Formats: sequence, structure tokens, C-alpha cells
Amino acid sequence: MTPTSITALRPQIVSLIEALYPGQESPRIAEAILSCAQKWHTEARHFSPLDEKTVYFITYGDAISAATGTPLQALHTFARRFLAPTVSDIHLLPMFPYSSDDGFSVIDYYGVDPALGSWSDIQALSGDFSLMFDCVINHISQHSEWFTEYLKGNPDYQHFFIEADKNANYQNVVRPRTSPLFSAFTRRDGKCVQIWTTFSDDQIDLNFNEPDVLLESINILLYYAAHGATSIRLDAIGFIWKASGTTCIHLPQAHQIIRLWRLLLDAIFPGCRIITETNVPHQENIAYFGQGDEAQMVYQFPLPPLTLHAFLRGNARWLRQWSTSLDNELLPPGATFFNFLASHDGIGLRPTENLLDNAERDFLVSETLRKKGRVSWKNNSDGSTSPYELNINYLSALSEPGDSNAIKVAKTTAAHAILMALKGVPAIYYHSLLGSENDLAGVEQSGINRRINREKLTLEALESDLLAPHHLRCMIFSALKQLLVIRKAHPAFSPAATQTTLALADAFFGVRRHDVVSGETITCVVNVTGEAQPLALDINGECLFTGEKIQGAITLQPWQVCWINHTA
Repeated sequence: MTPTSITALRPQIVSLIEALYPGQESPRIAEAILSCAQKWHTEARHFSPLDEKTVYFITYGDAISAATGTPLQALHTFARRFLAPTVSDIHLLPMFPYSSDDGFSVIDYYGVDPALGSWSDIQALSGDFSLMFDCVINHISQHSEWFTEYLKGNPDYQHFFIEADKNANYQNVVRPRTSPLFSAFTRRDGKCVQIWTTFSDDQIDLNFNEPDVLLESINILLYYAAHGATSIRLDAIGFIWKASGTTCIHLPQAHQIIRLWRLLLDAIFPGCRIITETNVPHQENIAYFGQGDEAQMVYQFPLPPLTLHAFLRGNARWLRQWSTSLDNELLPPGATFFNFLASHDGIGLRPTENLLDNAERDFLVSETLRKKGRVSWKNNSDGSTSPYELNINYLSALSEPGDSNAIKVAKTTAAHAILMALKGVPAIYYHSLLGSENDLAGVEQSGINRRINREKLTLEALESDLLAPHHLRCMIFSALKQLLVIRKAHPAFSPAATQTTLALADAFFGVRRHDVVSGETITCVVNVTGEAQPLALDINGECLFTGEKIQGAITLQPWQVCWINHTA
């Protein structure tokens, strides 16, 4: 896009700014935004469309290290050897200098943590894979230049953060943690101030009521797109706007800001995708599609707890009821779900509100604790606490202590077959694809619950495990890779294909996917129980895994997956 055509955005930008900052000089702020945008005019880049071949691999930049070279180089080596061409996109969790929370307390938005590598490593990786960067823009490290300059009294940063106001009403603020909403800091002049900290005292919330903060966020987003990001994940984005007397989550201004970011990215880097991360109930979550003018993808947060629940109960009824509610849900053109089972965080329970009752949520909590996982809690407005997320490796959550490797593989494959069959784009966390289990030592050493699923690996040991046919890592990796290879060969798995949830017995979860363009139809059924189950299907087709001809009645073995390509 040329600088001249960028200026054509002025009316839309002014309108959005007037909604965000009524009474302020909207044209002046809009001109500053246009000036920022024009800096990032670049030659056109290729952005692949979302289709059945799209799959994300979620990892830290230092998840894998080697005896020589940087961790990012080790990741690149691993990805070329084991992921290409099956995986299309790599989601790099925050790779910036940070002070806590394994990267989510960013010190410098524009640098690569030297412990991981450099921008040249990122550029090399982007030559072989599309990349998703994290934009951790709700908060910044207390050790960042912005906050240290604020404490020094630098006038340029005096409105970048939110000081407690004795006249404000914070009673309704939604809390995702049990830590205090405000944390105490001492300024250079000796004054003690209470600063808004949603997540921890090392994660200082940014004040988007200040237009200069908005300008900085725009520059950061465009910087990421210019430096290799084909997708940008907006971390904890629902919390970015605060107003007295409100919940301070999902406020209209948050949506206005995302619309502005989308407008600029579409103009300057068309095809660069926004993915919103909002660990909340479904209707709140999909609000971030907007009218097709906000996120292209939203995290499908109910999927991890409901899938786990189905396998632990041996009953897919709750998962089926939720999935059925999605079948006829109208999404804006080009919008779809970012489907996942595991991530660097825990398994969120807030998305199960109105989907599971308290007894079923308590069941998930007790099962997690029984399997040596942990539970993180949140404060409620009435003074009570409730479970916020389950901290456990997904394979360990699915498995029983005495399960054989074969059973672990069957359960993991079945759960991920559900992930890959559903409408949307699949994203697989590195510890799930690589067959890891609970890292209890990591939790004990750090005292951090989420470290249970963040273990670092060495390239040499990982390669050895993946090349050993009877090693659990190799068995799970091979099984999941087979699912992905089959999936990418069939347009019925495109995000644009229709989905119909099947009304089957509670032992099964099934969906039918249909691609209008090719006419292909695939029925996907999973046995979520540990018993062989007879199943009657009024279809003719062929199993994509075995080549077996399917005509009506079949029996699925414990945790068996059957993807049936329909024949005329």
C-alpha cells in the first residue's frame, strides 16, 4: 500500500479515535497514527490463506536447545527435520527480553531475548514456516524502560500506567488471579503509588486511556508484521481498557482498538492474521470476531476442558451438546476458530460456565489433583474464590497412572482426532505433539504451577527418542503426525467446510464435515470409552486410516478413531 493510499484510511481512523477519546483532538491523534503507519510501507509479502493444510505448532523459542548454536536455531533444525511439511505455522510464545512468567512480562517489545537468539534466527525460521508472534500488550514488565522512566518522573511516561484512584469504584472488576489488583511501588521522589497489576506485581497494566500508549501499540504490531509475523496473538486482550464501576473486561473500547489494529494491518500487511486470546465463556469469546472487522481467529477455549471431561467420564454428552450449538453459528466471512487442547497455560475452567455444572467442574479439579496436577484460583466479586485453570500436562490428565504406552497413545490420538476434526484451525502444543508428561520437578523447583507443562528439551535427546519406534514420544508423534497428514489431504477439513455434530450414543463423539466446492464429505467418530462399542452409521465409505470399507454397522475398539470418506 502506498503512503498516499494509507491516508485514505483517515476518515475511518478518525471515527474510531472519536469513539475511544471523546472530547480529545481526534484529527491530531489520527494524523499521528497515519504517520506511524506510513513508516511501515513495505513491498508486498505472501500470506497463505487458511485451509485444511493450516496447522500451528505452539512452542517457546527455547523449548529445544542444542550443544551448539542458539535455541532458536535448534528449534529451526528440529522443525525442518520433523515438522516440515506437515506443520505450516509455528507459534513462538514471547521471545522478547522478560523478567518473569516465562516471557509474559516483557521488558523490551522490540528485541529478541539474547538467551534465545536474534532477529536473524527469526528471519531464517520464517523462510521455512509461517510464524505467529505474541503481542503481550495488556501489561509490561516493571523492569521495562517505560515503567522505570515513569518511576523516575519522566513526563513522557506519566500517563502510561494506572494509579489507584480513591474516588474510583473497583468493586466489579473481573479478577483472573488471587493476587492484589494494585501493587505498591516507590517513585524516585519518595512517593508510594499503587499501580494496577491484573496478573502479578511484575506485570504492570498499560493505560490505553492515554493515546500515546495506543500509538506505541500500533508501532509494535506493525513492527512484528514487518519482521516476519504472519499471525499476531493478542494476549489477555480483553483486559486492556479500564473504567470505574465496570468489570474492566471486554469493554467496547477494547473492541474499538482491535478494529483499529485490524484496519491498519489489512491495509499495510494484508493477510496478516489477528488471533485473540480471551479465556472466557464462548459468547464473550466470539465477540472478538466483531462484524468481521476484528480477529480472524479466536481461541476455542471450551474445547480443552470439555474434551478432557468426555474422556475422564467416558461420556461425550456435554462435549456433544456444546459442539451441536456451534453447528449453525454464523461467523463473519473469513473468521474461524483456533482449536487447541493444550498450551503454555493451564486448562481454563471459566469457559465451562453454563456448559458444566459445579459438580462436573469439581470432578475435573479432583481428577487433576489425583493425577498430581495443580489448580490455580481466582478471586470473585463476592469475596469467594473459584478454580480458574487446571495445571497439568494433557497426556497426564487423560491417562491413568497404570496405563501402558499403547493406551496413552490411543487416548492422546483420540483426543487430538476430535481437535483436528472440528471446524477451525488446529494448534498443537509442543509437549502434546512430543508425548511429554507432567514435569513435577519443574513445579517443585520453581513453585510455579504452569511449569508442569513447560519443560525444556534438548535436541539430541529428543531426536533419539523420536527415532526409537517403541519410545512413547515416537509413538505419539507418529500417531498425531499421521492424523495431520490425512487431514491436510482432504478439503472437507477446511475451515470453510460445514460441520454437523452427530446425535450418537454417549460413548461416541462424532461430526460430519462437508466441503461444498469439492463435494467431499467425511464423517469422524471417536470412541471416548475404554470399552469396545458397536456403532450403526447409515453411510457407505472408506476409513481413511485403514482403507476398510464401511457399510453401516461397525465396532470401535477402546478410544478408536474412525474418519470415513463418503462414497456415492
